[in-house]
Amino acid sequence: MAIGTTEVISTPATQSTGPWRTAWRDLRRNKVAIGSIIVLIVIFAACLAAPLYASQVMHLDAFTSNLDGTFTVGGVTGPVMESSTSGLGLGVNPIGPTWLWNNFFLGADNQGRDVMSRLLYGGRNSLVIGLVSAILCCALAGLIGIVSGYFGGGLDAVLSRGLDVLWAFPVYLLAICLSVVLINQSLTIGPITLNSGSIILPILIIGVIYVPYVARPIRGQVMSLREREFVQASVGAGATDGRLLRREILPNVLPTLIVFLPLMTAINMLTESALSFLSIGVQPPDASWGTIINDGVGLLYTRPMVAIAPGVMLAITAVALNLLGDGVRDALDPKARLRGAV
Repeated sequence: MAIGTTEVISTPATQSTGPWRTAWRDLRRNKVAIGSIIVLIVIFAACLAAPLYASQVMHLDAFTSNLDGTFTVGGVTGPVMESSTSGLGLGVNPIGPTWLWNNFFLGADNQGRDVMSRLLYGGRNSLVIGLVSAILCCALAGLIGIVSGYFGGGLDAVLSRGLDVLWAFPVYLLAICLSVVLINQSLTIGPITLNSGSIILPILIIGVIYVPYVARPIRGQVMSLREREFVQASVGAGATDGRLLRREILPNVLPTLIVFLPLMTAINMLTESALSFLSIGVQPPDASWGTIINDGVGLLYTRPMVAIAPGVMLAITAVALNLLGDGVRDALDPKARLRGAV
């Protein structure tokens, strides 16, 4: 090396990671959240395979009465509806669990239908209603909260009072009232007609009643963001309202809505199950975990698995969604990352 010269050692620049990539990296490191995702994927996949299980494994229609059906275990054939052995011996009881995947694994209900097949079919409706109503709720709440918190004034007063009206009703009482009025009649919204018993009706009802519970925090967050320095700097630079909402407000509110999504899905599933248990949610011939629990109420002392199985699935799914929501919150919250680093 020549005298008087300096050797420059170049080092590769560290690639900056965006907030979403950082959040995904932190989420992948959360073993509880990843375990919850795996549990939810297994449940979703099993429920999606309900038609395949009913037709190819059980060879029975999960929605058709099977009072005269038979089953075979270990070469012995018997009736699905067995004669009662309690009391005076009157009436019949469905068979209990055989624990054989291809032969009434969880037993039969009071109509002789395979509980396992109905459990999977019911899970599809419960999951769809919970997820879609949560998306609807978060979308409406995000729109109302952002508009109300950003523009303020008379618009904020009108939207806030509307939220107050919904908030004033106990949530389950409001859901029951709307379900009783709407569930057994057709509903026409412009060119769209919803037939009675459609699962879209509980989706709309559940999605709307929880809007105030999500819109309120979003409104408060937007009101706080509106006074932040980076927003005021954009206003000073001449940014329009549309640009501010798109570039400054929405990116900061979106993580909160994403955190709300799995939590609201769990809450909405529980609400749907409660309504279906009261026979004002999912209507026959469709099924949900709530309707199956209702079917098993009369069999609690003889065939408790009819009610226990959907209850356990509902609890597992709700817990997994809540744990996932906690993991997403920790991943998207910079303060949580700082607390973890201390």
